Amino acid sequence: MAETKKTKKILPIAKKVKKAKPVKKKTPGHKAASKTAKKPASRPGKIAISKKATSSKKTVSKEKSYFAGVGRRKRAIARVRLVTARPFEGEVGRIEINGRGYQQYFSGVAAQQIVESSLRRLKSLNRFEVSVKVRGGGLAAQAEAVRHGIARALIVFNPDFRKKLRRAGFLTRDPREKERRKFGLKKARRAPQWSKR
Repeated sequence: MAETKKTKKILPIAKKVKKAKPVKKKTPGHKAASKTAKKPASRPGKIAISKKATSSKKTVSKEKSYFAGVGRRKRAIARVRLVTARPFEGEVGRIEINGRGYQQYFSGVAAQQIVESSLRRLKSLNRFEVSVKVRGGGLAAQAEAVRHGIARALIVFNPDFRKKLRRAGFLTRDPREKERRKFGLKKARRAPQWSKR
């Protein structure tokens, strides 16, 4: 039995391989269309002027008409805008939360008092119009987030308010949040029921 050995040709490693260029297919319709398209003839002596579309928009620099602050508590985030207003009749301030009055949004008296507390502390409940967008958390957390946001916006309005608001504790972000759940447990610390026997 005679065995035939096949030898393999080894190519050098550093050899560059050229990529084949893609071939474009020409269609007869494409060729005919390109020949028929002609530039519009211009009359001798007249120059064609193209009109550029110019917009007459004026950039008006808007002055900052409100004072902003962001308040947080637990998972609630409140974005507050404060607008100065002439002192109006009545003690109840104009505070709008998510498009509704704060007394409608927070039906509980305790939550309403929390919302008002930053303005009441400065005796300026009827001097400002407040609009708030709040999301996340429950009603109690949202009320405290609104209070925190209003306090921060008041400081932007007047830095002298900082001392009173700091003393009242309205500027401190309450760091207490829900603890994460651990594997092997039911909740953050609650272990599954265990029976000895």
